[in-house]
Amino acid sequence: MSLRAIRMWLGGALLAVLATTVVSHPSQALAQGESVARKIKSKVAPTYPEIARRMAIYGKVKLALVISPNGTVKDAKVIGGHPILVNAAMDAVKKWKYEPGPSETSSTVEFTFEVQQ
Repeated sequence: MSLRAIRMWLGGALLAVLATTVVSHPSQALAQGESVARKIKSKVAPTYPEIARRMAIYGKVKLALVISPNGTVKDAKVIGGHPILVNAAMDAVKKWKYEPGPSETSSTVEFTFEVQQ
């Protein structure tokens, strides 16, 4: 058997083991950060910062959330967005309440800030 054939066989065997592990333990895959949809009970809209309004700063802010089992936002990390707009989005999302769940989950949210005159 050639070295290439051995590598291909080992690669196939490794893929089969990995596929079996993911299928037989789906809860472990979710615990490692996959996003799960949970209903939002209450939202607070971000306040458009006055300085952003004066400077005509607009755009999107994207946040990654960690939601605790009791439905509160445990942690929020910035994925992208203008720094002046990020603070407004972070302040608002920390006041959100989700439905309780059996475990900690993650989600991403996106806010759109538009210049209003």
